[in-house]
Amino acid sequence: MELITLYALVGFILASYSVIANDSVQTLGTFIASNSQKFKWYYLAGAASLVLCGTLSYGWYINGGDITFGRLNKIPWVEPQWYHALAPAILLILTRVGIPVSTSFLVLSAFASAFVLEKMLVKSIMGYALAAIVAYITWICISKFLNEKFDVVKYPKAWRVGQWFTTGFLWYTWLSHDMANIAVFLPRQLPVEMLLFTMLLLSGLLFYVFYEKGGKIQKIVLNKRGTRFVRSACIIDFFYAFILLYFKMYNDIPMSTTWVFVGLLCGRELAIASMVQDYKLRYVFPIIGKDFLKMIFGLLVSIGIVISIHYIA
Repeated sequence: MELITLYALVGFILASYSVIANDSVQTLGTFIASNSQKFKWYYLAGAASLVLCGTLSYGWYINGGDITFGRLNKIPWVEPQWYHALAPAILLILTRVGIPVSTSFLVLSAFASAFVLEKMLVKSIMGYALAAIVAYITWICISKFLNEKFDVVKYPKAWRVGQWFTTGFLWYTWLSHDMANIAVFLPRQLPVEMLLFTMLLLSGLLFYVFYEKGGKIQKIVLNKRGTRFVRSACIIDFFYAFILLYFKMYNDIPMSTTWVFVGLLCGRELAIASMVQDYKLRYVFPIIGKDFLKMIFGLLVSIGIVISIHYIA
C-alpha cells in the first residue's frame, strides 16, 4: 500500500468513528433516550444500520457511485496527506471529552477553500437561526395540547410508531448531508467493494454508539427537558428532518448539522421556559450558553486547522 493511500485510509477510519460518535447522536440521541427502556440496544442499532445501508446504497446508485449526494461538488478531490488526517484525529479527542463540535467545519476545513468555508459558515448560521425560531414558535403553539413536564400521552403506541418513522426519515436526511464529512477522504465515485466496506464499518460503529448509549455527547440531549419522552422526541425529529431537507434542497454547499440541532434545542428550551412556571429562564440560559460556547470553540479549532494546513501546504 502506498503511503498516500495509507493517509486516506487512516483519515477515513478516524472520520468515520468521529462523525458517527459525534454527529449521529444529534440525529439518534432522542431516539436512544426515548427507547432505551423499551427495546434492547442492539434492536435499535440494527434498525439504524438498515437505514444507513439503504441510504448509502440509494445514493451510490442514483449518483453514479457518489455517496455524498453531491455535497462535495464544490470541494474537488485531492490526495489526502498526513495533515488532512489530523482534522478527524482532533475531532476524535473533542468527542471523547463531550464537546459537540461541527464535523463539517472541522473535517471539511482541511479540504475546502476559504470561499467554500465562508459559504458553509453563512449557511450554518442560517440553519441555527431558522431552527431556533421554528422550534420556539412550534412549542409555543403546541404547549396548550402537550405538557412537557410529564410523559403522559394519549395513544402512546401511535406516538412510538410515529417516532420510529420520523427518526428513520431524519437519519436518512442527516446522512445525505454529513456523509460528505466521511467520504471526503475517498474517491468521488466508489467501487462496489468500497461501498460494502463503508457500510460494514459504519454499521459496526453504530452498534458501538448504541452499546455506549450515545456516549458523552448524549448528555447534551439528556440535559434538555423531556427529550426522554417519546412524544417530544418524535416532534424534535420531525422538525429537525424537514429543516435539514430544506437546506439540502437550497444548495449543495455543506453545512453544520450540529448548529441546526443545537439551534432547535435552544428554541425549544426557551419556549418551554416561557410557558412552564417552574422552569425559569435563569435555568435555561446557562445550558444554552454552554452549548453555544462549545460550538464557537469548535469553530475556532476549525479555523486554526485551516490556517495551519494552508501554511503547511
